[in-house]
Amino acid sequence: MRPLQIDGAYGEGGGQLVRTAVALAALTGRSIRVDNIRARRDKPGLAAQHLTAVRAVATLCDADVSGLELRSQQIGFSPGALRGGEFRFDVGTAGCITLVLQAALPALVAARAPSQIVVTGGTDVRWSPPVDYLREVIVPLIGRMGAQVSLEVTRRGYYPRGGGEVAVSVTPAALRPLQLPGGGALQSLYARVHVSNLPLHIAERMRDAMTARLEPVAGRPVAVEMLSFGPEAAVGPGGAVVAWARTEHTLLGAGRVAERGIRAEVLGDAVGRSLSTDLNAGVTLDLHASDQLLLYLALAGGKSIFRTHRLSSHARTAMWLIEQFLPVRFEVKSEGELVTVTVQSQ
Repeated sequence: MRPLQIDGAYGEGGGQLVRTAVALAALTGRSIRVDNIRARRDKPGLAAQHLTAVRAVATLCDADVSGLELRSQQIGFSPGALRGGEFRFDVGTAGCITLVLQAALPALVAARAPSQIVVTGGTDVRWSPPVDYLREVIVPLIGRMGAQVSLEVTRRGYYPRGGGEVAVSVTPAALRPLQLPGGGALQSLYARVHVSNLPLHIAERMRDAMTARLEPVAGRPVAVEMLSFGPEAAVGPGGAVVAWARTEHTLLGAGRVAERGIRAEVLGDAVGRSLSTDLNAGVTLDLHASDQLLLYLALAGGKSIFRTHRLSSHARTAMWLIEQFLPVRFEVKSEGELVTVTVQSQ
């Protein structure tokens, strides 16, 4: 079969398209060729974290890869059989660990044997999901679908040095559809706020702004875990605030990474506002989960359903891409301020 040609500039046209494309290739055994990679970005082509993501997936399926070099705008990827085992991948910079895991986890879940994977790089990086969001929201949600995944943060790392480390263990499992037409009653609220090699008052200010925004809307206190790491547990200065809500039927979350020049109160308020808005509206997956879970829902077969505020350009691009590989159809129906997404195997 000839390689599937994929325009890397389609839709959102960023690194997620490449990560999802190689994951789908590994899962289906279909060879691909991706052109115009990140063509519209200020620095087009593959960055370090994209290279690591592709290399990771290639290792998991013994793929033949061409064009895999920094700033390359074209790659070929011919997968072999998925396999389990012990693996280690190093981004080499502060490139985001969670983005590498977005590409690797679906392949690990579908492999024929258990796996242990260690990834080093940035744990909490601007414009990327904080690692605690992945650990407390995404991993439990795919766990509800049958995936057996555990994630441990063994060291924190930030821009520009990286140096963080995350260990993941996966036992392969057949995925089940996820039916989330409604969220149900709120059961509990949690948050984790941390700083590394920074004054503790920064974390306290993020916490206070987050709880001030969230608790009046939720009508209950947030159980907050406060963490402060020194040089032995974190490379460089950084931090993040992540909050999540367990309801009768689902799990919602929000997170922000500490940024130089952005006040701690602004970050905490943004997290509290995002989560409280989702709870008020009755969504069943938050904006980022509705993007990141699409591939798992497609792999599960059957019929899945969820409600969210809106679909990001990432999500719409992922839907288009998934339909190139798998016999699945996505139906998006607007309902006032929300959209209902149905994922149906054909």
